[in-house]
Order: sequence, then structure tokens, then C-alpha cells
Amino acid sequence: MLLWFVGTAVLSVWFVFRDPLFDYRLLCVGALLPDLIDIWFGGARVLHSVVASVGSLLLVVAASAGRKPWRKRALALPIGMMMHLIYDGAFANSKLFWWPIGGASFDQTALPSVARGWLNVPLEMLGVVAVVWIWRTFGLGSRPQRDAFWHTGQLQPQRAVDGHR
Repeated sequence: MLLWFVGTAVLSVWFVFRDPLFDYRLLCVGALLPDLIDIWFGGARVLHSVVASVGSLLLVVAASAGRKPWRKRALALPIGMMMHLIYDGAFANSKLFWWPIGGASFDQTALPSVARGWLNVPLEMLGVVAVVWIWRTFGLGSRPQRDAFWHTGQLQPQRAVDGHR
């Protein structure tokens, strides 16, 4: 599962914040991070708990005191981690989601994206649709738009860039 998390995170944040200065690169990293880290531990662990996402949010806020531009950029990472929990359905396992409040052990909890099995296929296809919409809406087929995204993480709707549509 890759495009499901990237597509849903970007669409959710874009439609909620509509902030062209938001760093969508860090959002995507945050949206993939829980699976990328927890898979090395053999299943869903700390990063699939709300405590990890809130803890990372608090860490960013504390580390960025007095550094507002850096804070605005860095907040994308914990927001992405929270988006992952939502779109992974991590809340369905309350013991894991509320770790360590629900208990300190992890048992043999599989990653939610692994436990879903074949249901991942239509979800990933929806992710493809979302990424295609993002690609077209933000003009990422254009080399300057794509380069701007890779350098700044910012997405500008194509209408705002070429002035028509």
C-alpha cells in the first residue's frame, strides 16, 4: 500500500487547509512512515498508536518554539502520521490504537494494511485515481511545476498557475 496513503493524505489536507505553502513532501513521508517503520518490527507497533502521532506533534511544537516557518513545514510529518492512522483503520484495534493505555504489549498484531489482504487492491486503485487527480490538478506533468514541488513541497492548482480553465 503506497498510493492509497499518499493520495488520501494529500487530498484530505488539500481540501481541509487549502494551503499552497504546506509541505506535501513531508506529509507523504508521514503518511507512509508508520508502515515503513513498524514492518521492520514484524507488525503493527508504536507508530500505529495515537500516542506516537500526538507525541510527534508535541515534539515538533516543542522543537520549533520561536521558529514559525520551520514549524509550519515540520507539522506536515505528524499530520501525515495521523492521516495514516485514519486511512489504515488503525482505530479498529483499540488496544493498539490506544497503546500504552490499553496495555503495554503488542501481541502478534499484523499491520492493518497486511491484515486487509485483497481489500488492498481496490483501495490502491482508489489511490491511483487520487494521485492522477493530484497530478492533473496541480499540473505535475509540467517540468517547472514538478521541480517546484520537489524543491518546496508546495502544490499550486493548475488554474492558479496558467490563469485559465
